[in-house]
Amino acid sequence: MKTIQIEGQEAVVSNIFCIGRNYSEHVKELHNAKPEEPVVFMKPTSALVQAGENIILPAYSQDVHHECELVIYIKEDVKDVGEDNALDFVGGYAIGLDLTARDVQSKLKEKGLPWEKAKGFPTAACISSFIAADKINDIQQQDFYLRVNGQIRQRGNSGDMMFTCCQIISYLSRVYGLQAGDIIYTGTPAGVAAIKSGDELELIWPEKISVKFQVA
Repeated sequence: MKTIQIEGQEAVVSNIFCIGRNYSEHVKELHNAKPEEPVVFMKPTSALVQAGENIILPAYSQDVHHECELVIYIKEDVKDVGEDNALDFVGGYAIGLDLTARDVQSKLKEKGLPWEKAKGFPTAACISSFIAADKINDIQQQDFYLRVNGQIRQRGNSGDMMFTCCQIISYLSRVYGLQAGDIIYTGTPAGVAAIKSGDELELIWPEKISVKFQVA
């Protein structure tokens, strides 16, 4: 059973939802079409890895990319919630990495097949500890970035999301239903790139979180 930390307290993880193509510049860099509704995929909980554990690159890929994202933790079950009340069900926020075997994903997309093999390998969902939701004044005005070997690779601001956190939670609650323990990766800004063995990745949410992951 996988768990995360919220303000030093352990909490169980249920499902891992991920939102793709949620920043326009990232959509452009991968030459994807702009979505009309949230693009949703999932990762198995076995993909989750926390600070202090190494990233293990899958043997079947030669092109694994980092995708730095803000992450939501759902604290109680919810279905059909409206956007105005969606944040009432958030227990905390974190910063994480949605790692993607880009070469594998490209081949799967060409065949019209699901992405799980490219997105769900062990350690493909890196996560920091969570900050209690009531400590974040406005989740849609948050800067965050990623350093790889000391160099900034990605910069993002949640205000640039095409679908806000409220919209994402409302949509997922209507289409799938959400339950206590679900976490939601909210999409990545532009700047995704390959990582390799020996790289050090540092996720930074200024004045809130800084966490490092080493690629084995």
